[in-house]
Amino acid sequence: MTLTKEILDELSKQAAASPRLRMNLDLRTSSNDTSQRMLNALEMGTDVPIHRHPATSETVILLRGSVRETFYDDKGHATESVVLKANCEPCAINIPAGTWHGIECLEPGTILFEAKDGAFEPRRDEDIMTV
Repeated sequence: MTLTKEILDELSKQAAASPRLRMNLDLRTSSNDTSQRMLNALEMGTDVPIHRHPATSETVILLRGSVRETFYDDKGHATESVVLKANCEPCAINIPAGTWHGIECLEPGTILFEAKDGAFEPRRDEDIMTV
């Protein structure tokens, strides 16, 4: 699959129309593919709770727009914040397994590539932080 401007535009359009203000495009080759590779289109105001992935790291690469990735300690205190911008430094980040983090969309039409190990598993309550 070639990820064209038209595909990215359509994904952004779907995200803007979604009540969650985000939409993903699964890039796996089949349901037997146990990796997680996707495009995630985000619009400003989307609510992504502080969360962690206990068994896998997460790689995020910005294709369009910008986001703020914030990291937290176990008590919910922000420990670091990094703004990622497409075509700039930094434009990518690797989040270690078990790290509490949250993301804020800073520009309309933001699209990022995400990759994680293993098959998709819904988040467990203990992996979502309420502050």
